Amino acid sequence: VLTLTATPIPRTLHMALTGARDMSTIETPPQDRLPIETTVIEFDEKTVRDAIQRELNRGGQVFFLHNRVTTIETMADRLRKLIPKARLIVGHGQMASGTLEKVMTRFVNGDADILLSTTIIESGVDIPNANTIIVDRADRFGLSELYQLRGRVGRYKHQAYAYLILPRHAALLADARKRISALKQYSKLGSGFKIAMRDLEIRGAGNLLGAQQSGHITAVGFELYCQLLKQSVKRLKGEAVGRRVEVRVTLDFLAMNPGEEKRAERAPRKAAPPQFEVTVPREVVHEVEEEEETPTETADEARDIGRVPAYLPFNHIPEMRQRIILYRKLAGLSDATELAALREEIRDRFGPIPKPVERLLRVAELKVLAAAKSVTGVEAKGDKIMLTRNGKLITLGGKFPRFAKRSPDGRLGELRTLLKAL
Repeated sequence: VLTLTATPIPRTLHMALTGARDMSTIETPPQDRLPIETTVIEFDEKTVRDAIQRELNRGGQVFFLHNRVTTIETMADRLRKLIPKARLIVGHGQMASGTLEKVMTRFVNGDADILLSTTIIESGVDIPNANTIIVDRADRFGLSELYQLRGRVGRYKHQAYAYLILPRHAALLADARKRISALKQYSKLGSGFKIAMRDLEIRGAGNLLGAQQSGHITAVGFELYCQLLKQSVKRLKGEAVGRRVEVRVTLDFLAMNPGEEKRAERAPRKAAPPQFEVTVPREVVHEVEEEEETPTETADEARDIGRVPAYLPFNHIPEMRQRIILYRKLAGLSDATELAALREEIRDRFGPIPKPVERLLRVAELKVLAAAKSVTGVEAKGDKIMLTRNGKLITLGGKFPRFAKRSPDGRLGELRTLLKAL
């Protein structure tokens, strides 16, 4: 099966990243095609009027996207007052099919200057004379949607312009800021693949511990999805498939995503599972457990230590596709041999391993060790270590194991020692 796409959205892209499909890219644009100039603005009447008038002065046409049917006529009145001489028509999906067809035909034939519409123009519209698009409330659209909408202009040799209108004095959500930033960053011709990779990364595919996903991956999480896929491939090859243990690692001293180092928020406290005793060699107990009368480190004090990074940094692995592939490999590790091979691959391809990547590899090792001992949860809260097996918390001598070291790297070592001794 050969699939051709100008914008490989995540549901298609992840099949290539997981190895289910081979993929090649064509980044050479058509002859004489120019990059679309993308500008982010607030809704300012003068800016909007100037943008529309500039296009009309050179004999072109304008798309104005307002994705609210209930207020689209109000916006039409506003635009007519701004540019009274322009021929404006309105089109949206709730119109009768015959009426909508007449609207689109008028615009295609050049009988209108401005098409005020909803996202019905997102695909299947190719009008070489329309080379300016204005998107109202661009923060409400996904990255792939914005990329598709921007692609409605610049279909010929003329310079095209895209204006993304954001609400005035409004604080954008983090993901919305990332989407707008990505669209401005990747404005060169042939950047569809990079946009799709950034879209997939924004949705969480770059998070080893399973941030929010889209599509059917959402239901199971990125790590579990990779493990299930790996098992399915092994079955198809006739190879033995071992028992899968899903391990959740939550360490309050690590930042698993860029920007988390300074966060102080804590997740809502969950009800603790039942407890049960486990026998561990005494020398291990001495290493990870403090005496009861010794002052222990509170969760607030742990936050004072700071969260250190444990992820694949942009400056070490700048290519998004490579980062996502490595996260997928990390999520699918099943034993120490695979971990050692991946560590060597990263060192060989990208040079000496920096601290954030080393910590990420150590977290992956904790997951492998925990799975081998049927431990399904590894959690650190302040100086407390909470391990879950068979739905119950593991205690040592009736107490939770405690960290003896304050440094995050030292604590990773203590967790490794404890898991190996179980």
